[in-house]
Amino acid sequence: MRVQDVTLPGPDAGDQWCELLIHTATPEVGKQWTDTGEIHEERDLKGRAEGETRTVPGHPALTRILRQHIEDERLKPGDLLFQGETGGILAGSVIRRAWRSARKAVLPPHVFESPTGKRVYDNRHTRLTKWLNDGIPPAQVAEWAGNSVPVLLATYARCVEGQLPDLKKRLEAAGDLPEPTDAG
Repeated sequence: MRVQDVTLPGPDAGDQWCELLIHTATPEVGKQWTDTGEIHEERDLKGRAEGETRTVPGHPALTRILRQHIEDERLKPGDLLFQGETGGILAGSVIRRAWRSARKAVLPPHVFESPTGKRVYDNRHTRLTKWLNDGIPPAQVAEWAGNSVPVLLATYARCVEGQLPDLKKRLEAAGDLPEPTDAG
């Protein structure tokens, strides 16, 4: 992702949500699996037309972090947001080492040793589950995630929890059944 793909609100704006514009995916697949001999392969977004993009909202806390990072690193619009030593794509091994260090620094030992958040990609699962648990409509979550609604629900429907008390209240408030009348 390049700096120009991040829309940051002004520091004094009332709404501090940023937007991230996703153009392509650049997975690390290994030199032997690409036509170019590069470690990464640039692909169009899955399930989208060629050249199509998607926009994902960024929480105000992320806005603050990105604004500071761009300023600290003196990044220009065409620069990669996070780059390796030579200015290119950050190596997967570097990302995995940083992730492992961060997990070790903040998690209790028993959680660190568990599968919880072991892969960086697990953040995606956590975020999508959180959005669904927060009551964000599945169609919106699917749009942000770049999934179809059926794929999203097939993967995450069993992860949704904690909404039952609110749903019961909403159903009661709807007053679907009439109150019994006194027959006597």
